[in-house]
Amino acid sequence: QGTEFVSRDLDLWAYAKGVTLDFSRPGKPTDNAFIEAFNGRFRAECLNQHWFLTLADAREKMEDWRRDYNEVRPHGAIGNKVPIALMNPGSATSPPP
Repeated sequence: QGTEFVSRDLDLWAYAKGVTLDFSRPGKPTDNAFIEAFNGRFRAECLNQHWFLTLADAREKMEDWRRDYNEVRPHGAIGNKVPIALMNPGSATSPPP
C-alpha cells in the first residue's frame, strides 16, 4: 500500500481513539531532538544488535533493553541516576510485564 493509504488509516485510527497527531516539520529533526536521540540509541543498541525470530522474541528483547535503559543504566543528563529513580524515590523497579 502507498503512503497515502497508510496516512488515511493512521488518521482514522487517531480520530477513533481520540489521539491528536502532531508532526514535526519536514527536514527539521531538531524539532524534537530528545526523541531523535532516543531513536538513534534504540536502533544502535537494540534493533541493530538482535535478530528477532518471532513477535514474542522481539517483545522480550525490547523489554529487556527498556528495563536496562530505564532501571540499570545511569544517565548523565539526570545526574548519573537511573530514570526510574526519578519516578520511584525508593528506587523500586517496575513490575514484571
